[in-house]
Amino acid sequence: RDFLMADIPNRINAARAEAASLEAELKECISACRDKTLKDVASGVDPMIAPRIQCRRTLRGHMGKIYSMHWTEARNDLVSAAQDGVLIVWDGVSTNKIHAIPLACAWVMTCCFAPSGDFIASGGLDNSCSVFNLSNPETDNGTPCTQLDGHNGHLSSCRFVGNEQILTTSGDKTCMLWDIESGKNISKFTDHSGDVLAVSLSPDKNLFVSGSVDQSSRLFDLRTKDIAQMRFVDHTGDVNAVQFFPSGQAFATGSEDNSAKLYDIRFAGALNSYDGECGVTSVAFSGSGKYFFSAYSMGSTIKVWDTLRGNNVTELKGHKERVSSIGISGDGLALGTACWDKSLKIYA
Repeated sequence: RDFLMADIPNRINAARAEAASLEAELKECISACRDKTLKDVASGVDPMIAPRIQCRRTLRGHMGKIYSMHWTEARNDLVSAAQDGVLIVWDGVSTNKIHAIPLACAWVMTCCFAPSGDFIASGGLDNSCSVFNLSNPETDNGTPCTQLDGHNGHLSSCRFVGNEQILTTSGDKTCMLWDIESGKNISKFTDHSGDVLAVSLSPDKNLFVSGSVDQSSRLFDLRTKDIAQMRFVDHTGDVNAVQFFPSGQAFATGSEDNSAKLYDIRFAGALNSYDGECGVTSVAFSGSGKYFFSAYSMGSTIKVWDTLRGNNVTELKGHKERVSSIGISGDGLALGTACWDKSLKIYA
């Protein structure tokens, strides 16, 4: 028995070496199946011109660095979370503050809006997801309608599946699907081997993709309640951001390795790479998918790319510090940005 126990580390190392060898073989097989690159196919398509996007609104009211923002699909409202421990719901057209919600934990890292616009949620270093009903008068006092406790690490990202369910990711290496009314965990996805940093839901809300410190992004099906359907391993750094393509057939990732990549869920390899000079913090697609946006850990600009050709067509300026979060409005007509300079901007 002692001999078997002593041999366990060697067996683990052997298994890891075999997994790495199989991973390398898989990449070779994927490369062999690639007859053309996306850039080759797009060479016959007219290149995208720089869009005439300007900063139309600046939203000020936070007293600390803004870490996250998210639009509702129902109207032009957005929510932001900052180091000042306050969630603010904004009217993106008038720039008026609709709600200012004090949080029990100021170390908030993520926030999101329900598709209906009736609920918002946030979470952070308290390892908990707080859900707020915007029609409840107690919300403005900081009283959540539901507190979702179950993660053993910080809450890094959250997205509503509908008014009844929400998906969360955590530093405990897991993703969890919750029933909001009961506050109970429905499904737990444990496929990642490192902190899960980001999540994005497909337009039909059946699939989600996650990004992790383990340098991979993984595709899950909420209907199977099982392990990842596919894993994508082209990055060499933490995957900080993920975002589905508007069609639901593809998604983008942003990594600490200074690159963003485009994947098709019907193919295991990267279709395109958008290379920058520093780590990517957030990514987004235009409503048509023709343009791809990326924000970075250094500098204060947002790069705009031709999605197919992978060319950087322009940059959006206006912020003074790191842009931490970006997102497209529900109608696809505006890009929202959140920054460490304590402001949000709306470009259109």
